[in-house]
Amino acid sequence: MLSKEFLKLVALAALIAVPIAWYAMYTWLQDFAYQTTLDWWLFGLTAAATGFVALATVSFQSVKAGLANPVQSLRSE
Repeated sequence: MLSKEFLKLVALAALIAVPIAWYAMYTWLQDFAYQTTLDWWLFGLTAAATGFVALATVSFQSVKAGLANPVQSLRSE
């Protein structure tokens, strides 16, 4: 459930960031004599990589918290 919520936030961030990044890159590339095309899969790949990093981080922290000994946490406080 926690991973699902984080993936929703990452997807929302990607939906906001991809059009802004495309527009910024498109206008920046117009100033050069030799230009390249901006393919859609570049933005999809970066969004997928960001989602993977978020999922891996949340999963790692969840497993780490699940395996922690609660008695040790109470003793240190």
